[in-house]
Amino acid sequence: MSRFRLRSEHLALAAALALAAALRLPGLGYGLPFPLLNPDEESIVPRAWEIVHGGGLDPGWYDYPSLLLELLAPVQAVFDEPSYGAARVVAALFGIAGVAAAWWLGRSAYGSLAGVVAAVAVAVATVHVAYSHVAVTDVLLTTLVTVSLALLVLGRLEWAGLVAGLAASAKYPGVFLAAPLLVAGWGQWRRLAAAAVLGALAFALTSPFVVLHPGAAWDDISRVQRLARAGWLGFENDHPTPLAFLDRLWESLGPFLLLALVGLALALRALVLHRRERRARRADLVLAVFAIVYFVDLLTLNAHFDRYVLPLVPVLGVLAGRTRVLAPVALLLLVVPLVWSIGEVRVLTRTDTRLVAHAWIEEHVPRSAVVATDSSTAPVDAARVLRLELPGPGRAPDPNRDLNALVAAGVEYVVITGAVADRVLAATTIYPAETRFYTQLEGRAERVFRIDPGGDRAGPWVAVYRL
Repeated sequence: MSRFRLRSEHLALAAALALAAALRLPGLGYGLPFPLLNPDEESIVPRAWEIVHGGGLDPGWYDYPSLLLELLAPVQAVFDEPSYGAARVVAALFGIAGVAAAWWLGRSAYGSLAGVVAAVAVAVATVHVAYSHVAVTDVLLTTLVTVSLALLVLGRLEWAGLVAGLAASAKYPGVFLAAPLLVAGWGQWRRLAAAAVLGALAFALTSPFVVLHPGAAWDDISRVQRLARAGWLGFENDHPTPLAFLDRLWESLGPFLLLALVGLALALRALVLHRRERRARRADLVLAVFAIVYFVDLLTLNAHFDRYVLPLVPVLGVLAGRTRVLAPVALLLLVVPLVWSIGEVRVLTRTDTRLVAHAWIEEHVPRSAVVATDSSTAPVDAARVLRLELPGPGRAPDPNRDLNALVAAGVEYVVITGAVADRVLAATTIYPAETRFYTQLEGRAERVFRIDPGGDRAGPWVAVYRL
């Protein structure tokens, strides 16, 4: 490779990384000091903080494996209380690293142009940008999946197996890397066995208590899977699952997705016709198998969270840059998700409505009061706080979502938010009890405060009622 071409590649990578940083660093302080951007942060960051403040290494909670907790823990050591801001900086760095990993995967699979397309796709994809702003597991999983796939394309089975173990230790769906690992190493049984052992060791060393407490871990994992398969509040009126997840990919990549699917079709066609040289054929096999196996698993879920499609983004980015004919058009189409991401990041620089509501409550609601609060609201400093359970498909209604029950419990104020109420009211036939509760509040209680998004404020509306 000429020095000029190598320099051009490195400049393109540097530009993609700079673009990724420009989209991920602004807005990291949104909603702080409260984890209003994503409720999963409240499950992860305090546990990481406890590891380095006398809580021990065992989180006692296995909804997710432990790798992210361990990576966040050293950063939390210098803080007197959990720091969501510091954890988000780490998440943003994982996101930027994911852009470099996508470049490496594309370059290893189909050459330098595919690397550039994949890097830019990951840099601007709305779902990747959004989850690089929150300290949750999905971007770390995606980055490690991308690295493992790149190693598979290069034929480094043992290293790919080790990184696959780390990916599963970031989030359990990393286990689906077993499928491309198997097809890439078919017939090389000793190397496959070594890769499997290294992967198992990597998982056991970084999530040891999942292995040491298999019963408790299985209970947590099974519960999370049951909830995902049953659905979640807000997805009741979605398209059927295949279309719902294709819609999430469209919201992430826009019309670029169409070229990525063309690239996937070309990869499958080349495999059937036994065309392409050895590495390109291995790349077609690895990427196509992972994309298909992972998407098939998504078909079992009725909770259509956008973050679930994240591991597919770098793979689709590489496939869109698979041929020199598609690559320039693909880069042009990435302007669409870039514009979308800029708009979403701009929103993150505004003040969350729930912070404004929190300040009003601090000033106007007596600390001696008993307050009931919806999910997804800022914590309230009161004599007693009654948290209203989040509704969901197939879940029994929370008996406290009833005005008479709240009065009997001595509740004086109720804080609700559109983050929950709007989703309930969009599916009234599924949530009649919860719908009745919001109707009761509006008709029989005194609304003393309400704030809506707009101007320099973002987030859901928030209302406070006095009983």
